[in-house]
Amino acid sequence: MFWEEQNMLLISDVHLGKISHFRKYGSAVPQKAIAENFERLSRVVDLFQPKKICFLGDLFHSSLNLEWDLFENWMQEISAEVMLVVGNHDIISELKYEALGIKITSELILDGLLLTHHPEERENYFNICGHLHPGYKLNGTGRQQVKLPCFYKSEDQMILPAFGEFTGNFWISPNVGDQVYAITKKEVILVY
Repeated sequence: MFWEEQNMLLISDVHLGKISHFRKYGSAVPQKAIAENFERLSRVVDLFQPKKICFLGDLFHSSLNLEWDLFENWMQEISAEVMLVVGNHDIISELKYEALGIKITSELILDGLLLTHHPEERENYFNICGHLHPGYKLNGTGRQQVKLPCFYKSEDQMILPAFGEFTGNFWISPNVGDQVYAITKKEVILVY
């Protein structure tokens, strides 16, 4: 999500290192999925040219592995200020992030918005967060179904979809008044 007034890119739940972690323990995950995460990050940075990038938690999935080296290389290619709102999977030492110039925080408050990893309700703030990996199922008249990641907006909160290639989804059931923006390969569509 691009926040134009702040010239800031908000990205949640990339889960770098997850693919290498699963491959290490024998899961048949395609190696090319690792490159896709970094290509996707580069595409979105090239598109928006942000001055700031804020990762809303779970930037990395687990401990250090091959993907940390790829991340260090990726960081050298960008000029934006980078910050990480720590998520439950971010277990790599803060010193490693700080050595790359990444600012670490548990939350960020900007212009009346509360940026967190876990969804939070706090009086007088609109919360932008991640963690849940929201997805939505669109049902057709012929019993067909399309499952898509989505942005999930309620009155006081926007939950971002997982950015990573190998993350899975939590299928949401929106309440009256909520909005669901499904993500296709070409656009973001209001579907509820």
